[in-house]
Amino acid sequence: MTKRALLLDSITDADTAAEGRLAVSGSHGGLYAAAIASRAGLRAVILNDAGIGLNRAGIRGVEALADVGMAAAAVDAMSAEIGAARDMLENGIISHANTSALALGVAPGQTVGDALARLADAPAPKAMLAPVPEARWEEALGPHRILCVDSASLVQPQDSGRIIVTGSHGGLIGGDPARASKAAARLIAFNDAGRGKNDIGLSRLPALDAYGIGAVTLDCMSCEIGSAASALASGVISAANDTARAMGLDPGMALAKAIAALGPAAA
Repeated sequence: MTKRALLLDSITDADTAAEGRLAVSGSHGGLYAAAIASRAGLRAVILNDAGIGLNRAGIRGVEALADVGMAAAAVDAMSAEIGAARDMLENGIISHANTSALALGVAPGQTVGDALARLADAPAPKAMLAPVPEARWEEALGPHRILCVDSASLVQPQDSGRIIVTGSHGGLIGGDPARASKAAARLIAFNDAGRGKNDIGLSRLPALDAYGIGAVTLDCMSCEIGSAASALASGVISAANDTARAMGLDPGMALAKAIAALGPAAA
């Protein structure tokens, strides 16, 4: 049964091999990730609930997939590490199932293995979710031009030196420090995804510290995961690495106010 499950530390890793498959993905269960899962042709998917968070953003995509007849469920972020599909498969406990998954017998409290057994008979979805635009834009904040991206996958190497606000979680994808950021940013912000098992939602911070990159996470209850606009509008810092603290960013500070107070980058 589990041999048929595709393991994806990030849903953005889905390719043509995903069509018609069941998948366990370390990505959060928000709309952006759900749209990628749907449009990759997956038959059913299990994602991470990312602490559920403000306005239930961490499972909003899981719920939306039922609208196109795709069975989906989310794993409790405290039971398995976000960004780690293998840990979800081996240790994850279902916290939420959409109506399509519930109809197949998937229910909160089940192990991922039990849920996959029930999803084995999931029918092909009747449609696909509409694509979620690859939201990448700039905002003026104090003396700065902030790069905003709903997914850290949209960061490019040429964004080095910039202040970047993402909607992505702060967990290392597959535990790999090389995937902490595609750019040597001056400062980058992530959602803490409820911190999660082993504080995995903060794990990009020390990895980026090693490269001298300031990094903070935002409390998932202060802003919606998957939305850089929400992060900038209402995000409150929950953790900061040493580089960010040296810049004057500390837990409890509103992200936008902290960024606006930053001086220019050193020449």
